[in-house]
Amino acid sequence: MAKFQKDNKCLKEIIFLDGDGTLWYPKETEHTVNPHWIYKDKRIGKNFLKHLTIIPSVNKTLHKLKKHGIVLVLLSTHPHSHKKATQILKRKVEYFKLSDFFEEYHATPDDPDAKGNVLVEILKRRHIRKSKALMVGDSYRYDYVSARKVGVEALLLETKYTKYLPRGKRPTSTIKNLREMIDLIL
Repeated sequence: MAKFQKDNKCLKEIIFLDGDGTLWYPKETEHTVNPHWIYKDKRIGKNFLKHLTIIPSVNKTLHKLKKHGIVLVLLSTHPHSHKKATQILKRKVEYFKLSDFFEEYHATPDDPDAKGNVLVEILKRRHIRKSKALMVGDSYRYDYVSARKVGVEALLLETKYTKYLPRGKRPTSTIKNLREMIDLIL
């Protein structure tokens, strides 16, 4: 369970969410393997959407967060050029009918620091303090560490593949599913 700063009411104004592995994942691996393999599998090619499934609690969780006035931003790392990655992310958001939940979505480069950098840019543009932000994702390096490095609180979604963290590295804030986030922040 997460160690998390919580007072009487919701302390977060904005929540950044990862896409692959956090909101959706490949059906074939059932959330047991890092989801980025799907982009490299020649059998799948451009037909990746039919191989993905949304995590069951996503719609209810996003709906509840949005209802409480929290700004939701999708940040998803992609191993493609920025233009192609943005097109792919847009297709996923539309395919899973998530457009109404997110005020922004951004494909970030395949660099462990990229999400943290984009996150800070968005906070500055929106005039939101880091203490009012939260990053939620399934990747220790790309989601959790990237946010923590720039001073933003983070939750790591536990999966079978997050058990294989670098030796001696353990996140202090984890959740087993997205529904747990609701109890922590609302």
